[in-house]
Amino acid sequence: MAEGSADKYRAPALDKGLDILELLAASPVGLTQADIAKGLGRGANEIYRMLDTLVRRSYVVRAEDDKYMLSLRLLVLANMHPPRRRLLDIADPPMRHAAQKAEQSVHLALWEDGDIVIASSFSAPGNWRLSLRPGSQIGLYNTGSGLVLAAFQDENMRGRMLREHTLVGGEELMPEPAFLKILQETRELGHACEPSRHTVGVVNISFPILDPFGHAVAALTCPYLERIDAYAAPPLETVTGIMGETAARISQQLNGTLPEAPE
Repeated sequence: MAEGSADKYRAPALDKGLDILELLAASPVGLTQADIAKGLGRGANEIYRMLDTLVRRSYVVRAEDDKYMLSLRLLVLANMHPPRRRLLDIADPPMRHAAQKAEQSVHLALWEDGDIVIASSFSAPGNWRLSLRPGSQIGLYNTGSGLVLAAFQDENMRGRMLREHTLVGGEELMPEPAFLKILQETRELGHACEPSRHTVGVVNISFPILDPFGHAVAALTCPYLERIDAYAAPPLETVTGIMGETAARISQQLNGTLPEAPE
């Protein structure tokens, strides 16, 4: 949408209300009306009616010292839509599109209580494919999905993953210093792209699905198979680009910053 069109359809009152909610969410303490006005660069009278509406609708509470703070209403609304179901609802259409465009299988992996689980999978079109069944448990140390899920975490969560992970068949425990070095390299690259540690001839391309804080909530992976016949399938570099664009799109939509739909 062009910038002029976006300005034409803006809703200033809604913008003002969202600005107040975001300011309160970022503050560790309650804020007075004057604090909020100063923080937003607006006059106190300008935000009075909006604050009154937010209090009346229970999104904001007003304490006895005339300070405002967020209520738990936004959390309640978020919990009305289970996070995993929401992630899959958002991810499935772009994943299906990526599988068709790349002519490769793609899957989405999640961390669940010590296991890395395939939550969704789309097979490549045509006769040749390598795909994982939803519900399959895969390794942390020997998969592209495991690498990006562990690489894009804060230190506490990463340590928890290493402590709680249950090895799957064929997976071997890696010395922590060596594994942390690989994770650092993965973070610097922004994704994982390496030969499969399970199957000869497969290259795993994995990108993180990121939350607003840059932490991986899921891993989008393509077990890339190279065609060596006369058929001109998309090459590795092209498929890597498709996967990166798809992961970015899912992350943006998940975080509420959706770009224009892919062609």
